[in-house]
Amino acid sequence: MLHTTRAVPPRPGEMYVTDGGMETHVIFNMGTELPNFSSYVLTDTEEGRQVVRDYYQPYIAIARDAGRPFLFDTNTWRANPDWGARNGHSTTALRRTNIDAVSFYRKLQDEFRQAGVDSVLSGVIGPRRDGWIYDAVMTVAEAETYHGVQIAALAEARVDYLSAYTLTNTPEAIGIARAARAVGLPVVLSFTLETDGNLPGGKPLGDAIEETDAATDGYASYFMLNCVHPIHFAATIRRGGEWIDRIGGLRANASMKSHAELDESTELDSGDMRDLAQRYGRLMPALPNLRVVGGCCGTDHRHIGAICAHVLPAIPGVENA
Repeated sequence: MLHTTRAVPPRPGEMYVTDGGMETHVIFNMGTELPNFSSYVLTDTEEGRQVVRDYYQPYIAIARDAGRPFLFDTNTWRANPDWGARNGHSTTALRRTNIDAVSFYRKLQDEFRQAGVDSVLSGVIGPRRDGWIYDAVMTVAEAETYHGVQIAALAEARVDYLSAYTLTNTPEAIGIARAARAVGLPVVLSFTLETDGNLPGGKPLGDAIEETDAATDGYASYFMLNCVHPIHFAATIRRGGEWIDRIGGLRANASMKSHAELDESTELDSGDMRDLAQRYGRLMPALPNLRVVGGCCGTDHRHIGAICAHVLPAIPGVENA
């Protein structure tokens, strides 16, 4: 397996803390509506920007208490042409939204820095379609062209690197990696899984990672898993092969429900915070290159605080910030 990856700030031997599920927390716990689950609209107004500031405020103490730097992911997961069109935003408007989001997040980094917490900034890309439905339509070439528009805007805004979350298929992951390489930015690719531990559509996680690496000369700095509860992938990780070394981050769901069940839910399932933290702890020995811990749907600062308190002090060989 070729690994010609470019290093990104969370390197092996470091551990970064990141946030939980912004969209679910903002909607269900903060009472702010997001059209089509699109948090990118928040940075378009001063009222929305204050919501984002309030959302991140508790993470200062979490990262500081854990003695770790913080990973900011821009709120641009759905700031792409298809989702933007559903929200009535043009390609031109979306370009400006992506650029402005990076500028705003740089100010958040300043606030964290003044509070004694260092950070890095990742420009976030999401899937073209729903992040929990198998996309059998996109080709590699189409994905590279499609996502290249947003990637170009984030590159212009000078993010530290790119992160593509909730990917359901390898052609889209490969296309994103190639588009990132075209603008010279490192990229992290994160797959989501179903309750059987496979990608939507049935592809095994190890096959997806190996296929993506083979098609891109291992360009991704590392891979992540997000939007799935550990109960659904723990066995897959423990049975894994060499590809396990390519997993560098976890953003798990709070809920044990399937994607289909969550999509139909009208109430937030925040799960069991203590149990989730313990499951992270049990996964750590099987993931030697893990360097980012955070959460996804249903999680918030309380979950991340519990995870950090349970797992970070016990990780051998990981230096504090």
